[in-house]
Amino acid sequence: MRPGYDRAVKVLVVGSGGREHALAWALARDGVELHAAPGNPGIAALASCHPVRAEDPASVVPLAAELEVDLVVVGPEAPLVIGLADALRRRGIPVFGPSAAAAQIEGSKAFAKDVMEAAGVPTARTLAVARPPCVVKADGLAAGKGVWVCRDQAALDAALRAAQALGQPFHVEELLEGPELSVFAIAAGEQAVALPAARDFKRIGDGDTGPNTGGMGSYSPVADAPDVGEILETIHRPVLRELARRGTPFFGLLYGGLILTEQGPQVIEFNCRFGDPETQSVLPLLEGGLLEALAATAAGDLGGVALPTNGLAAVTVVIASRDYPERGESGTPIDMEATEALVFHAGTALQEGRLVTNGGRILNVVGTGASIAEARSAAYASVARIDFAGMQFRTDIATNA
Repeated sequence: MRPGYDRAVKVLVVGSGGREHALAWALARDGVELHAAPGNPGIAALASCHPVRAEDPASVVPLAAELEVDLVVVGPEAPLVIGLADALRRRGIPVFGPSAAAAQIEGSKAFAKDVMEAAGVPTARTLAVARPPCVVKADGLAAGKGVWVCRDQAALDAALRAAQALGQPFHVEELLEGPELSVFAIAAGEQAVALPAARDFKRIGDGDTGPNTGGMGSYSPVADAPDVGEILETIHRPVLRELARRGTPFFGLLYGGLILTEQGPQVIEFNCRFGDPETQSVLPLLEGGLLEALAATAAGDLGGVALPTNGLAAVTVVIASRDYPERGESGTPIDMEATEALVFHAGTALQEGRLVTNGGRILNVVGTGASIAEARSAAYASVARIDFAGMQFRTDIATNA
């Protein structure tokens, strides 16, 4: 039980991927009574799962009310952009996640550019004419696959065709060069607490080759990262102040996707939720206290909240299906021996009691250790104990860290 409650705190985690499994795992360490909508077989080992789609507020809100939960934690971006947090708040249900208006920081690249310009936050210039090298970006949500880096005309032509095929607005911006960085800030209005920085690997193949994906691995901490406190002051807080000034204060996780240029950190994009698969590497570094931070955000006051770390490092390796990112698959049996690493389920299902594939990214294997090298070794040793037909993964996650 927690102070102020005569029972265990009830938390409903919304979503069904590896990020949500990691959130459920971290919250379980705080001794909560967990529920998930809809969850997955991995989450089911920690929580009661309910067959409700995350993108269906008309079902999620009544479920949260019926369960009398003390907090709803929304994992994916799509439910936030369509207003799930607003619907929960209207029912008086505490929720960790921004309003639909504030979630436009991810839901619309044009909106985010406008906010950053008003806030004086450095970001890539929008280009009036598409010429390589450049980046083509879909304006709205595209499941992590709406960005095309174009270094030559052939790549640009292909990107423009792909962007047009999505049937939504898009824009072209300058290509910034440098290592990328993900910095999460738990935010309540203009208050914010930073989590350890992480780095993810977006392309499908070793050596950053092939098409972009939702993420093929990550690690944390990042040795070449600027101080997260400085990033909070120069990147996140100006955006939080601007959103509050516009009457759309942000309550949730503000994720800054940055690139470390020679001129300093610049924003590639903002997201309105925990990143995937960076969350899987960041949460194992916390000593605890996640529930307190998320609940304080939902209550609107982060005063006195801190998230101490344990001094460890973590490396996440994503195991994907054969044809990812072009398509997912379902029904392929998964053989998995016991591993010392954490294994978060991202795209799995149970079929007649057997664990099978059910998506594009299937499993997230997270090794921890006293160093990145130790964590990486633990992750790949556990990957070797998992097998299913057509499984693919990158072999170079965190190699250069």
